Amino acid sequence: MSGKTVNSAILLLIIGNAMALISDVFIKLLEPGAPVFQFAFLRCLITLALLLPMAGQLNRKHLFAGLKIHAFRAHIHLAGILCMVIALGNLPLATANAVFYAAPILVMVLSVFLFREKLTPLSVTAVFSGFAGIVLILRPVEFNWAAVAALAAAFALAINAVMVRQLPTQQTTVHKLFLNYLLILPAAGALAWWENAPWDSGMLISAMGSALFILGYNITVLLAYRQVDANQVTSAEYTGLIWAVGIGWIWFGEVPDLWFLAGSLMIVVPLLLIGLQQRRRSPARGFNPAPETGHLQSRSASLSGGKIRPARECRE
Repeated sequence: MSGKTVNSAILLLIIGNAMALISDVFIKLLEPGAPVFQFAFLRCLITLALLLPMAGQLNRKHLFAGLKIHAFRAHIHLAGILCMVIALGNLPLATANAVFYAAPILVMVLSVFLFREKLTPLSVTAVFSGFAGIVLILRPVEFNWAAVAALAAAFALAINAVMVRQLPTQQTTVHKLFLNYLLILPAAGALAWWENAPWDSGMLISAMGSALFILGYNITVLLAYRQVDANQVTSAEYTGLIWAVGIGWIWFGEVPDLWFLAGSLMIVVPLLLIGLQQRRRSPARGFNPAPETGHLQSRSASLSGGKIRPARECRE
Protein backbone atom coordinates (compact mmCIF):
# COMPACT_ATOMS: atom_id res chain seq x y z
CA MET A 1 0.00 0.00 0.00
CA SER A 2 2.52 2.59 -1.15
CA GLY A 3 -0.11 5.02 -2.40
CA LYS A 4 1.69 5.17 -5.75
CA THR A 5 -1.25 3.71 -7.69
CA VAL A 6 -4.91 4.67 -7.70
CA ASN A 7 -5.99 1.33 -6.21
CA SER A 8 -3.47 1.42 -3.38
CA ALA A 9 -4.38 5.07 -2.63
CA ILE A 10 -8.07 4.16 -2.45
CA LEU A 11 -7.28 1.29 -0.08
CA LEU A 12 -5.23 3.63 2.11
CA LEU A 13 -8.14 6.07 2.31
CA ILE A 14 -10.60 3.31 3.22
CA ILE A 15 -8.30 2.13 6.03
CA GLY A 16 -7.61 5.71 7.08
CA ASN A 17 -11.28 6.57 7.38
CA ALA A 18 -11.80 3.47 9.50
CA MET A 19 -9.04 4.73 11.80
CA ALA A 20 -10.74 8.13 11.99
CA LEU A 21 -13.97 6.44 13.05
CA ILE A 22 -12.12 4.52 15.77
CA SER A 23 -10.88 7.91 17.00
CA ASP A 24 -14.54 8.99 17.13
CA VAL A 25 -15.38 5.86 19.10
CA PHE A 26 -12.84 6.81 21.78
CA ILE A 27 -14.65 10.15 22.09
CA LYS A 28 -18.08 8.54 22.15
CA LEU A 29 -17.03 6.17 24.93
CA LEU A 30 -16.31 9.06 27.28
CA GLU A 31 -18.42 8.96 30.42
CA PRO A 32 -21.50 11.24 30.47
CA GLY A 33 -20.49 14.58 31.95
CA ALA A 34 -16.79 13.98 31.23
CA PRO A 35 -14.70 17.20 31.32
CA VAL A 36 -14.66 18.28 27.69
CA PHE A 37 -11.95 20.92 28.06
CA GLN A 38 -9.65 18.50 29.85
CA PHE A 39 -10.10 15.97 27.05
CA ALA A 40 -9.41 18.57 24.33
CA PHE A 41 -6.24 19.76 26.10
CA LEU A 42 -4.92 16.23 26.61
CA ARG A 43 -5.66 15.20 23.02
CA CYS A 44 -3.90 18.28 21.61
CA LEU A 45 -0.91 17.82 23.94
CA ILE A 46 -0.57 14.14 23.02
CA THR A 47 -0.88 14.89 19.30
CA LEU A 48 1.88 17.49 19.56
CA ALA A 49 4.06 14.95 21.36
CA LEU A 50 3.41 12.41 18.59
CA LEU A 51 4.50 14.99 16.01
CA LEU A 52 7.81 15.73 17.76
CA PRO A 53 9.74 12.85 16.07
CA MET A 54 8.90 14.50 12.73
CA ALA A 55 10.25 17.91 13.80
CA GLY A 56 12.98 17.58 11.18
CA GLN A 57 10.39 18.53 8.56
CA LEU A 58 9.94 22.00 10.08
CA ASN A 59 11.17 24.84 7.87
CA ARG A 60 13.32 26.81 10.28
CA LYS A 61 13.68 29.74 7.86
CA HIS A 62 9.91 30.18 7.88
CA LEU A 63 9.20 28.75 11.32
CA PHE A 64 6.48 31.23 12.29
CA ALA A 65 5.49 32.52 8.86
CA GLY A 66 1.77 33.22 8.62
CA LEU A 67 1.48 33.24 12.41
CA LYS A 68 -1.80 35.19 12.51
CA ILE A 69 -3.50 32.78 10.08
CA HIS A 70 -2.11 29.78 11.94
CA ALA A 71 -3.34 31.19 15.27
CA PHE A 72 -6.83 31.89 13.94
CA ARG A 73 -7.13 28.42 12.40
CA ALA A 74 -5.80 26.82 15.60
CA HIS A 75 -8.50 28.39 17.73
CA ILE A 76 -11.20 27.54 15.19
CA HIS A 77 -9.83 23.99 15.30
CA LEU A 78 -10.12 23.94 19.10
CA ALA A 79 -13.73 25.10 18.89
CA GLY A 80 -14.38 22.37 16.35
CA ILE A 81 -12.89 19.68 18.61
CA LEU A 82 -15.07 20.80 21.53
CA CYS A 83 -18.21 20.81 19.36
CA MET A 84 -17.29 17.41 17.95
CA VAL A 85 -16.95 15.91 21.44
CA ILE A 86 -20.40 17.24 22.39
CA ALA A 87 -21.97 15.99 19.14
CA LEU A 88 -20.43 12.51 19.33
CA GLY A 89 -21.38 12.18 22.98
CA ASN A 90 -25.06 12.92 22.36
CA LEU A 91 -25.85 11.87 18.78
CA PRO A 92 -25.64 8.46 17.10
CA LEU A 93 -22.19 7.94 15.58
CA ALA A 94 -23.50 7.83 12.01
CA THR A 95 -25.76 10.86 12.48
CA ALA A 96 -22.93 13.02 13.81
CA ASN A 97 -20.62 11.96 10.98
CA ALA A 98 -23.30 12.58 8.35
CA VAL A 99 -23.62 16.17 9.61
CA PHE A 100 -19.83 16.54 9.56
CA TYR A 101 -20.04 15.76 5.83
CA ALA A 102 -21.81 19.10 5.40
CA ALA A 103 -18.35 20.68 5.59
CA PRO A 104 -17.60 20.40 1.83
CA ILE A 105 -20.93 22.09 1.10
CA LEU A 106 -20.12 24.88 3.54
CA VAL A 107 -16.72 25.31 1.88
CA MET A 108 -18.50 26.01 -1.41
CA VAL A 109 -20.64 28.70 0.20
CA LEU A 110 -17.71 30.29 2.05
CA SER A 111 -15.59 30.30 -1.10
CA VAL A 112 -18.26 32.31 -2.89
CA PHE A 113 -18.39 34.97 -0.16
CA LEU A 114 -14.69 35.11 0.69
CA PHE A 115 -13.02 34.55 -2.68
CA ARG A 116 -15.79 35.44 -5.14
CA GLU A 117 -15.64 31.98 -6.67
CA LYS A 118 -18.42 30.94 -9.01
CA LEU A 119 -20.46 27.84 -8.39
CA THR A 120 -21.18 25.43 -11.20
CA PRO A 121 -24.79 24.21 -11.65
CA LEU A 122 -23.78 20.90 -10.09
CA SER A 123 -22.19 22.69 -7.12
CA VAL A 124 -25.37 24.73 -6.57
CA THR A 125 -27.35 21.48 -6.61
CA ALA A 126 -24.94 20.01 -4.05
CA VAL A 127 -25.46 23.00 -1.75
CA PHE A 128 -29.26 22.83 -1.74
CA SER A 129 -29.36 19.04 -1.69
CA GLY A 130 -26.85 18.93 1.17
CA PHE A 131 -28.73 21.34 3.37
CA ALA A 132 -31.97 19.49 2.70
CA GLY A 133 -30.18 16.26 3.63
CA ILE A 134 -29.09 17.75 6.95
CA VAL A 135 -32.69 18.73 7.72
CA LEU A 136 -33.83 15.18 6.95
CA ILE A 137 -31.18 13.63 9.19
CA LEU A 138 -31.70 15.95 12.16
CA ARG A 139 -35.39 16.73 11.65
CA PRO A 140 -36.73 19.78 13.54
CA VAL A 141 -38.41 17.64 16.21
CA GLU A 142 -35.00 16.19 17.12
CA PHE A 143 -33.02 19.42 16.83
CA ASN A 144 -31.09 20.05 20.05
CA TRP A 145 -27.78 21.38 21.30
CA ALA A 146 -25.98 18.25 20.12
CA ALA A 147 -27.23 18.89 16.58
CA VAL A 148 -26.11 22.52 16.85
CA ALA A 149 -22.69 21.29 18.02
CA ALA A 150 -22.41 18.93 15.02
CA LEU A 151 -23.24 21.79 12.64
CA ALA A 152 -20.75 24.05 14.43
CA ALA A 153 -18.06 21.37 14.04
CA ALA A 154 -18.80 21.22 10.30
CA PHE A 155 -18.53 25.03 10.12
CA ALA A 156 -15.19 24.94 11.93
CA LEU A 157 -13.91 22.30 9.53
CA ALA A 158 -15.09 24.35 6.54
CA ILE A 159 -13.51 27.59 7.78
CA ASN A 160 -10.18 25.86 8.33
CA ALA A 161 -10.38 24.24 4.91
CA VAL A 162 -11.05 27.54 3.15
CA MET A 163 -8.14 29.19 4.95
CA VAL A 164 -5.65 26.51 3.87
CA ARG A 165 -4.88 28.50 0.73
CA GLN A 166 -3.72 31.44 2.87
CA LEU A 167 -1.04 29.43 4.65
CA PRO A 168 2.61 29.80 3.57
CA THR A 169 3.48 27.38 0.79
CA GLN A 170 7.03 26.97 2.12
CA GLN A 171 5.75 25.02 5.11
CA THR A 172 5.19 21.26 4.95
CA THR A 173 2.03 19.60 6.22
CA VAL A 174 3.86 18.45 9.35
CA HIS A 175 5.01 22.04 9.91
CA LYS A 176 1.42 23.32 9.66
CA LEU A 177 0.11 20.61 11.97
CA PHE A 178 2.88 21.28 14.48
CA LEU A 179 2.13 25.01 14.62
CA ASN A 180 -1.59 24.30 14.80
CA TYR A 181 -1.30 22.19 17.94
CA LEU A 182 1.40 24.36 19.49
CA LEU A 183 -0.84 27.42 19.20
CA ILE A 184 -3.88 25.53 20.49
CA LEU A 185 -2.27 24.52 23.79
CA PRO A 186 -2.41 27.86 25.69
CA ALA A 187 -6.14 28.34 25.10
CA ALA A 188 -6.93 24.64 25.63
CA GLY A 189 -4.88 24.62 28.84
CA ALA A 190 -6.59 27.79 30.11
CA LEU A 191 -10.03 26.27 29.45
CA ALA A 192 -9.05 23.03 31.21
CA TRP A 193 -7.80 25.05 34.21
CA TRP A 194 -11.03 27.09 34.26
CA GLU A 195 -13.07 23.87 34.06
CA ASN A 196 -11.28 22.76 37.25
CA ALA A 197 -12.38 19.14 36.81
CA PRO A 198 -10.80 16.38 38.93
CA TRP A 199 -8.00 14.50 37.19
CA ASP A 200 -9.29 11.41 35.42
CA SER A 201 -6.68 8.84 34.32
CA GLY A 202 -9.27 7.21 32.05
CA MET A 203 -9.47 10.51 30.17
CA LEU A 204 -5.77 10.17 29.33
CA ILE A 205 -6.38 6.78 27.70
CA SER A 206 -9.31 8.13 25.66
CA ALA A 207 -7.34 11.18 24.55
CA MET A 208 -4.32 9.05 23.62
CA GLY A 209 -6.41 6.60 21.61
CA SER A 210 -8.25 9.39 19.80
CA ALA A 211 -5.02 11.28 19.03
CA LEU A 212 -3.16 8.16 17.87
CA PHE A 213 -5.86 6.97 15.48
CA ILE A 214 -6.56 10.40 14.00
CA LEU A 215 -2.83 10.83 13.41
CA GLY A 216 -2.82 7.42 11.73
CA TYR A 217 -5.63 8.69 9.51
CA ASN A 218 -3.53 11.73 8.63
CA ILE A 219 -0.57 9.55 7.66
CA THR A 220 -2.68 7.36 5.36
CA VAL A 221 -4.13 10.47 3.70
CA LEU A 222 -0.64 11.91 3.25
CA LEU A 223 0.51 8.72 1.53
CA ALA A 224 -2.65 8.49 -0.60
CA TYR A 225 -2.63 12.05 -1.92
CA ARG A 226 1.10 12.61 -2.23
CA GLN A 227 1.51 10.81 -5.54
CA VAL A 228 -2.00 10.29 -6.95
CA ASP A 229 -4.37 12.98 -8.22
CA ALA A 230 -6.90 13.86 -5.54
CA ASN A 231 -9.85 13.84 -7.93
CA GLN A 232 -9.14 10.19 -8.77
CA VAL A 233 -9.46 8.85 -5.24
CA THR A 234 -11.19 11.39 -3.01
CA SER A 235 -14.56 9.62 -3.33
CA ALA A 236 -13.04 6.89 -1.13
CA GLU A 237 -13.24 9.41 1.73
CA TYR A 238 -16.99 8.86 1.86
CA THR A 239 -16.48 5.27 2.96
CA GLY A 240 -16.14 6.95 6.37
CA LEU A 241 -19.91 7.21 6.51
CA ILE A 242 -20.20 3.47 5.82
CA TRP A 243 -17.76 2.79 8.66
CA ALA A 244 -19.82 5.10 10.90
CA VAL A 245 -23.04 3.21 10.14
CA GLY A 246 -21.38 -0.19 10.62
CA ILE A 247 -19.57 0.63 13.85
CA GLY A 248 -22.58 2.48 15.25
CA TRP A 249 -24.85 -0.45 14.44
CA ILE A 250 -22.59 -3.23 15.75
CA TRP A 251 -20.95 -1.47 18.72
CA PHE A 252 -23.63 0.92 19.94
CA GLY A 253 -26.83 -0.68 18.60
CA GLU A 254 -27.64 2.46 16.57
CA VAL A 255 -29.83 1.29 13.68
CA PRO A 256 -30.08 3.92 10.92
CA ASP A 257 -33.59 4.80 9.77
CA LEU A 258 -34.82 5.75 6.30
CA TRP A 259 -34.59 9.46 7.13
CA PHE A 260 -30.90 9.05 7.85
CA LEU A 261 -30.26 7.05 4.69
CA ALA A 262 -32.15 9.52 2.48
CA GLY A 263 -30.44 12.55 4.06
CA SER A 264 -26.97 10.98 3.78
CA LEU A 265 -27.50 10.24 0.10
CA MET A 266 -28.61 13.84 -0.47
CA ILE A 267 -25.34 15.04 1.07
CA VAL A 268 -22.88 12.55 -0.39
CA VAL A 269 -24.18 11.80 -3.90
CA PRO A 270 -23.84 15.36 -5.30
CA LEU A 271 -20.31 15.56 -3.88
CA LEU A 272 -19.44 12.26 -5.55
CA LEU A 273 -20.85 13.58 -8.84
CA ILE A 274 -18.63 16.64 -8.55
CA GLY A 275 -15.63 14.36 -8.07
CA LEU A 276 -16.61 12.23 -11.07
CA GLN A 277 -17.09 15.35 -13.18
CA GLN A 278 -13.59 16.52 -12.32
CA ARG A 279 -12.23 13.05 -12.98
CA ARG A 280 -13.60 13.13 -16.52
CA ARG A 281 -11.93 16.49 -17.07
CA SER A 282 -8.59 15.26 -15.71
CA PRO A 283 -7.88 11.64 -16.72
CA ALA A 284 -6.11 9.52 -14.15
CA ARG A 285 -2.33 9.67 -14.19
CA GLY A 286 -1.99 6.76 -11.79
CA PHE A 287 1.38 7.92 -10.50
CA ASN A 288 2.30 11.53 -9.97
CA PRO A 289 5.76 12.06 -8.54
CA ALA A 290 5.09 15.73 -7.80
CA PRO A 291 6.21 16.72 -4.30
CA GLU A 292 3.75 16.81 -1.46
CA THR A 293 2.29 20.27 -1.08
CA GLY A 294 0.09 19.98 1.93
CA HIS A 295 -2.94 18.04 0.69
CA LEU A 296 -3.13 16.13 3.97
CA GLN A 297 -6.43 17.63 4.92
CA SER A 298 -9.60 15.76 4.10
CA ARG A 299 -13.36 15.31 4.37
CA SER A 300 -14.16 18.73 3.05
CA ALA A 301 -13.20 20.50 -0.09
CA SER A 302 -11.91 23.45 -2.01
CA LEU A 303 -14.68 22.76 -4.34
CA SER A 304 -16.75 25.40 -5.94
CA GLY A 305 -15.04 25.05 -9.27
CA GLY A 306 -15.67 21.33 -9.11
CA LYS A 307 -12.29 20.28 -7.72
CA ILE A 308 -12.55 18.27 -4.55
CA ARG A 309 -9.50 18.53 -2.34
CA PRO A 310 -9.37 16.81 1.04
CA ALA A 311 -9.48 19.04 4.11
CA ARG A 312 -10.37 17.34 7.35
CA GLU A 313 -8.89 20.02 9.55
CA CYS A 314 -11.09 19.57 12.63
CA ARG A 315 -10.46 15.86 12.76
CA GLU A 316 -6.70 16.18 12.95
